[in-house]
Amino acid sequence: MSAQGLIPLPVLIPALGAAATLVAGRRPRLQRIITQVALATVVAVCAALLYLADRDGTLVLHVGGWAQSVPGMGPLGITLVVDRLSALMLVVSSIVLLAVVVYAIGQGIRDGDERQPVSIFMPTYLVLSAGVCTAFLAGDLFNLFVGFEVLLAASFVLLTIGASPDRVRAGISYVMVSMVSSLIFLIGIALIYAATGTLNLAELALRLDGISTGTRDALFAVLLVAFGIKAAVFPLSAWLPDSYPTAPAPVTAVFAGLLTKVGVYAIIRAHSLLFPGGGLDSVLLVAGLLTMVIGILGAIAQSDIKRLLSFTLVSHIGYMVFGVALGNQLGMSGAIYYVAHHIVVQTTLFLVVGLIERQAGASTLQRLGGLAAASPVLAFVFVVPALNLGGIPPFSGFIGKIALLEAGAQNGSALAWILVAGAVVTSLLTLYVVARVWTKAFWRARADAPEGHLAAAAPAVLLDDIEDIEFADRDSVGRMPIGMLIPTGALIAVGLALTVAAGPIFSYAERSAAEVLDRGQYISAVLAGGER
Repeated sequence: MSAQGLIPLPVLIPALGAAATLVAGRRPRLQRIITQVALATVVAVCAALLYLADRDGTLVLHVGGWAQSVPGMGPLGITLVVDRLSALMLVVSSIVLLAVVVYAIGQGIRDGDERQPVSIFMPTYLVLSAGVCTAFLAGDLFNLFVGFEVLLAASFVLLTIGASPDRVRAGISYVMVSMVSSLIFLIGIALIYAATGTLNLAELALRLDGISTGTRDALFAVLLVAFGIKAAVFPLSAWLPDSYPTAPAPVTAVFAGLLTKVGVYAIIRAHSLLFPGGGLDSVLLVAGLLTMVIGILGAIAQSDIKRLLSFTLVSHIGYMVFGVALGNQLGMSGAIYYVAHHIVVQTTLFLVVGLIERQAGASTLQRLGGLAAASPVLAFVFVVPALNLGGIPPFSGFIGKIALLEAGAQNGSALAWILVAGAVVTSLLTLYVVARVWTKAFWRARADAPEGHLAAAAPAVLLDDIEDIEFADRDSVGRMPIGMLIPTGALIAVGLALTVAAGPIFSYAERSAAEVLDRGQYISAVLAGGER
């Protein structure tokens, strides 16, 4: 198969897998096998695309062979593009998607009561995977919008699975905010098409250069609002901490790890390819600073670990926006590396919260204690990604932050130095937040927890992954299925690999950043290349 033949597979495989799992709705075991095989295949395909994109440059596929159907015009059909940035996003995302679904199978995700297996979880999860890959592969604004909408439809189902009042309430809030974002994006698409007559990203990059600076900045501002909501950039981030914590642990993990990063990816594309020149860089820098600081202050105020991590998720989006807004190659390299790091680490931490709930029957700090003595394995799987998130040397979080701080110093502006200071303060406060979770949930005795007696007395409604039945015996709460531990450990290993292989991985991020900032490579590959 040619390199171009691999490009649509990250979308086609999960889409076809979703159809197959729907057909196998009454056979849960077959559904699980199909889902895992499909996502494992996607990981292999994405790894091949990353190798090919790094070796050969940008890969392009004009679906339908409409590369230049009309003389003098660019591509008219759907264009799929794989460069180093999108290939990296595909690889990291596919690894996370596979690990989370294995974790979900180990946990025993259910819909409704204990007698009703979830027949819709697997197909919906595969549709979500197809939407994520569509967004990363899209070579035009409309298909980027389609990717976002597929994500919205699938995520609403996953967020409300089980139909509890809290989940439905959070789901309604989430879908309303997402629809507002999609509407703003659609308005932006209409305005851009009216101004340029095309939606293909490569053509837009050329045609937008010919319009006035004020119009360009206005169009960019519309897209930034739409993408900022999806990426949870302050002040457009208030919806996230109220929406994510109510979902099951695997759903929260994949949302926290991936969905906001699709928004960050869209910001990178818009900033570097469509609207270079830094017209709104100061606005982005201020937004990045406020996102970092206000997000981490919100995390300090939380007592529930899920909400605490949701606020740290918002906070660390600010680092990525910081790197993008700096506009230099080191800043973009640091942002790309930090995106890959954060997808893995944030997902891992939310999976660990699921293990904490399985072990202790609660995720509220007032009810937790003694977990280090009760389960040294659980203590280990928490402390490694927690230290990584906090940016302790020599973990990947430290490496990404150092690159961003150096890029800020290279920029040299007063605002950049303020961002450098804000980034350092945010990193220290992040370390304080995770240390607080460690001391309260793991180190102190359970008897010293203010509500520890309530957690010990209340039955935990959990699901046995072997017998597939509900159980509430406190003696069983401490059981952590191997099917949940293995994928969590695998993601910890991936996070450590980002540290151990930081040299070559950061070199790849530097090549990605150079390619992103030199938009001529992307434009020439799309307008001149591709499979006919």
